Amino acid sequence: MEWLHHLFARSPEIALFLSLAVGYYVGKIQFGKFQLGGVAGSLLVAVLVSQVGVTVDPGVKSVLFALFIYAVGYESGPQFFNSLGKQSIREIILAAVLAITGLATVVIMAKLFGLDKGLAAGVAAGGLTQSAIIGTAGDAITKLGLAADEVKRLQGNVAVGYAVTYVFGSFGAILVCVNLLPRLMGRSIKEDAVRAEAAMQQGVQVLAPGQLDAAPDLVGRIYQIGGGTGAAGLTVNKLEHEHAAHGITIERVKRAGKIIEVTPELELQADDIVLAVGRRQAMVSIAPVFSKELYAVEGMELTMERRDIVLSNKEYQNRTIADIRTNTSQQVRHGIYVVQLMRMGKVLPMQEKTIVQIGDVVSVFGSEQDVKRVSSLIGYVIVPSAKTDFVYLGAGLVVGLLVGLLTARVGSIPLTLGSGGGALLSGLLFGWLRAKRQTFGAMPGAAVQILKDLGLAGFVVVVGLSSGLQAVQTVKAQGLTLFGVGVVVTILPLVLTMLIGRYVLRYENTAVFAGALSGSRSANPAFGEVLDKAENAIPTVPFAITYALANVFLTLLGPLIVALV
Repeated sequence: MEWLHHLFARSPEIALFLSLAVGYYVGKIQFGKFQLGGVAGSLLVAVLVSQVGVTVDPGVKSVLFALFIYAVGYESGPQFFNSLGKQSIREIILAAVLAITGLATVVIMAKLFGLDKGLAAGVAAGGLTQSAIIGTAGDAITKLGLAADEVKRLQGNVAVGYAVTYVFGSFGAILVCVNLLPRLMGRSIKEDAVRAEAAMQQGVQVLAPGQLDAAPDLVGRIYQIGGGTGAAGLTVNKLEHEHAAHGITIERVKRAGKIIEVTPELELQADDIVLAVGRRQAMVSIAPVFSKELYAVEGMELTMERRDIVLSNKEYQNRTIADIRTNTSQQVRHGIYVVQLMRMGKVLPMQEKTIVQIGDVVSVFGSEQDVKRVSSLIGYVIVPSAKTDFVYLGAGLVVGLLVGLLTARVGSIPLTLGSGGGALLSGLLFGWLRAKRQTFGAMPGAAVQILKDLGLAGFVVVVGLSSGLQAVQTVKAQGLTLFGVGVVVTILPLVLTMLIGRYVLRYENTAVFAGALSGSRSANPAFGEVLDKAENAIPTVPFAITYALANVFLTLLGPLIVALV
């Protein structure tokens, strides 16, 4: 294996991408109903690869994780700020329960197996995957008044305990949150994520990219007007007005083989061929008015478009949909069909009592000229783009990382969000601002997804490559006792917290619960797997709340363990 060591020494990025490729392949393998998933698979493969000796700059891990956690926050910002309030009490309690059970487990295991203060704190840092414990515990050890050699030994043991237990600390959280929790709940993460998303949409059908409705609400039909039918002799305006309740527009008229201009005053005649566009219900009701439907007629082709318009005209602020429909002239409404209304990323029901606000995104359907006309009256069109606003992205990350450097002290204990917590908070804020004003800060969904996938998987691989060799060597030198203690510290608090969350706090949705549980343990790899299983952003909001709290609660464990062991 010497040649592999030299290869990875020359190009450690090969080890990183090799671990990703093989890890995701391994993660797809089914063991009965159990599946590792790409993140856990990448972690295990990285540990194996690390045995030949790989050195990866720790800055790579920091950059990858910052990208991942910022993208998570950016995607969930609107939903997060809408969810703050009394409904977040459960998440606060859940994070506190895990910190308390984690502390109790570490202290009891240390007493049972004779671990000193340093090893106990290291096991807590690794088993609970909270690296900040290393710093707070090390600082507390210096204040014990011990000899310099003893302080050095205990602080070294903190690192040893951390190295031995960190890898399983990451992997074990995945096992509990992604595999054990759904078994307890009796439903899969994806099943409940879809259910929660449907509830958020209040019954509104939202199609995923690539999906089409088999019977679309808006359709176009070509009809020929027969003599003596209801349409002959009517003006375009009168015909449209009679069917305005459901919506219909005459877009083109062909008479005697020629396309003629459509005006409200145009009187329709027998044998005219008309292109009617409107809602399916109106099309069904209006069909008898014409003589027959035609399949295709030269010159009657018309391209329609759907555009998202941000409402900025104050004339429409705080008005109901019914009021707008009733008091907007036919000339303004002509040819325009509102197909969706969104607020801060959430689809609103198109009901008459629904109130419209400035900043709402209105999706309209119509011909190009009609869309341009109405957009100039109500707001501005969101121009679809595959490009990311790197000015906004870079500014958001800078703000987040600066916030992560801030430190507050409770007595002698330093408390900080760290780079991860700062980037998450910044992502939430910048994502919310983007939803409020969509003229800047664009980041397409595909770009968000690659940042999340590559950021998390790459972060986990670097952890495995950096710590795997040391962990295995320490286990060989120290025996399996320390590793076994770490397994208990990883699993037991999570299981206890899971049971309390299910039967005391009454979590009913598997996806929401999995997000909250992984956040309460600062278990980023586990959260990544939860997101992957959910296939939507439902778990993110509870994760963001408990993750922020866990960064504080778990950091406080360092000096408490030093004092109690």
